[in-house]
Amino acid sequence: MIKLSRKNLVIPYALFLALFVVAPLLVILYLSFTDSNGAFTFGNFAKFFGDPTYITTFLYSLAIAVLTTLLCLLLAYPVAYILARSKWNKKMILVLLFVMPMWINFVLRIAALRELLNLLGLVGQSTGFLKTVIGMVYDFLPFMILPLYTTLIKMDKSVLEAASDLGANNRQVFFKAVVPLSLPGIVSGITMVFMPSMTCYVVSDVLSERTFEVLGNLIERNYMDNWNFASAIAIVLLVIIGIVMLFTYRFEDHDVNARGGGLW
Repeated sequence: MIKLSRKNLVIPYALFLALFVVAPLLVILYLSFTDSNGAFTFGNFAKFFGDPTYITTFLYSLAIAVLTTLLCLLLAYPVAYILARSKWNKKMILVLLFVMPMWINFVLRIAALRELLNLLGLVGQSTGFLKTVIGMVYDFLPFMILPLYTTLIKMDKSVLEAASDLGANNRQVFFKAVVPLSLPGIVSGITMVFMPSMTCYVVSDVLSERTFEVLGNLIERNYMDNWNFASAIAIVLLVIIGIVMLFTYRFEDHDVNARGGGLW
């Protein structure tokens, strides 16, 4: 009889991770550093960084991701804060209302949003970037609200009361106590919004009517004809996301150490 220890329980997940995450990643890494004949080369990366069109696409993707993340944070923080501080017993219903749009098919939501934006007068190629950002914010806003709400609702209220007792006004309590203590939720929300918004080309295709491309478009289009070049783009994107995650992780870890421990 096999004894169920913690190490044995990890085996299924480890096998899944190795087969469906690590192995495909190694294949992509191999393809990115080889040509169609299997010879080692840096040509795929040189092609990407040497073409102004690809660099422009990268900058578009980065601008959309950064702007989407900032707007989601600015919109989600007040909502999460109000929900967390609310004394209404059924406030989970409000949280559910923000999550419910995620239950609808992604493509259907984007198509409906396109028709709404067209009715509001946002038509034409010049509005493609704006409509893409609006669509990204609409789709990824719940991913920012939920981690913020989870962090804020678990916040120790005695810390805020102590800050008030020591003479801090409401503004000082918010910026010097609430915001620092909610930093783990902010970092988690930024990570969950920034990563998918860098590559989500469905929103861009539908709302901008293909007036510009994001990195996801390049990867999808080139995988049909040039797997090696598409793999190189995927590796570039992976490195960028890894840098962002490393920065946010270190920022969060530094804040926790500065406070002398975690929130809970």
